[in-house]
Amino acid sequence: MLLENKQVAIIGGGPGGLTLARLLQLQNVNVKVYERDLNKDARVQGSPLDLHDGSGLAAIHKADLFEEFKSNFLPGADKTLILNEKAEVFYSDHETNVHEDFGNEYFRPEIDRGALRKILLESLQPETVIWNSHFVSMEAQNEGWLLHFKDGNSVYADIVIASDGANSKIRPYITDIKVFYTGILMLEGNIYESKKNAPNIASLIDGGKIMAFGDTQNILLGQKGGGDLGFYVSFKANENWTKTNGLDYANKTQMLEWFKTEYPEWSNIWYELFENVSAPFIPRPIYCMPLDQTWEALPNLTMIGDAAHVMPPFAGEGANMAMLDALELSECLASDKYKTVQEAISDYENIMRKRASEAAQESIENGEKMHSKEALKTMLEFFSH
Repeated sequence: MLLENKQVAIIGGGPGGLTLARLLQLQNVNVKVYERDLNKDARVQGSPLDLHDGSGLAAIHKADLFEEFKSNFLPGADKTLILNEKAEVFYSDHETNVHEDFGNEYFRPEIDRGALRKILLESLQPETVIWNSHFVSMEAQNEGWLLHFKDGNSVYADIVIASDGANSKIRPYITDIKVFYTGILMLEGNIYESKKNAPNIASLIDGGKIMAFGDTQNILLGQKGGGDLGFYVSFKANENWTKTNGLDYANKTQMLEWFKTEYPEWSNIWYELFENVSAPFIPRPIYCMPLDQTWEALPNLTMIGDAAHVMPPFAGEGANMAMLDALELSECLASDKYKTVQEAISDYENIMRKRASEAAQESIENGEKMHSKEALKTMLEFFSH
């Protein structure tokens, strides 16, 4: 086996990194995950993920964690409403989407990010994750890398795998290709105990998700575990918008006034989101990697997930692609058909880039459709089919 007697370091403990660690440990590989969070409870996890049959769920199956997943997913969270800016319902599958259809390629079960992280963490061997490890730099040493962390610690690894997200500190060691801005920006908000704090919206969403479309603007909402609600106010904006808008994202009154000004045609039912948000809002400019990126494979370094192919969120592929990366990379590294680790990495990267490019293209196209003047009509046609 290529990784026999090798020490593997995964930088980043998101879904992709933890899935990869689990899959490698099932192959008896020595692996450590270096995560900058102080501990497993240090950060509130974002909106739920919908896992897809051929990617995220395929990785869950290979990791032998499907039963744990079924015990923790959010039944009904994939139910969808499509509204206009007046909060009028144009599409609902709440009456037809009444059972969980595992095995159906179109069924995309949702799970809280926190719940998924817990499942993956508990599947790993003790002390696999080294918390409070903020990667700073690394340098070539022998046949591998000497990694340096913010706390002053340094460790050696024969093989390093970047799973440290869109702002990866390791990606520049592989390629200098940069992301480009898509022209779309999202303001993320969260409401705790939504039935109590946003009863009108909570009643409307009814445990599922909402997509509301206006004139080039939209609001996307999703029910989270524990009764919490996550939402995104999404619109087209200049890349410098976050630096020039003069908004205090923690000031709910100011943010509501901004919404009333910028979304003037939208119903006052949406005001409930701004009045009860757990401030501050988080601005998220949406970036994407070039669709034709390429680089020469290295013998001891590669990347997965957003570090390799950050893409817009408008096809629900981000976490799914990261988990599929983990699955395919683990299979390449465990395969007997490659003579060297570099050959295995090269094969994985070629497959990954092509697959990620196709997903990114779909995400870009969906983002344009969702922020067009015909967004409501377009999305209704899509869901009707």
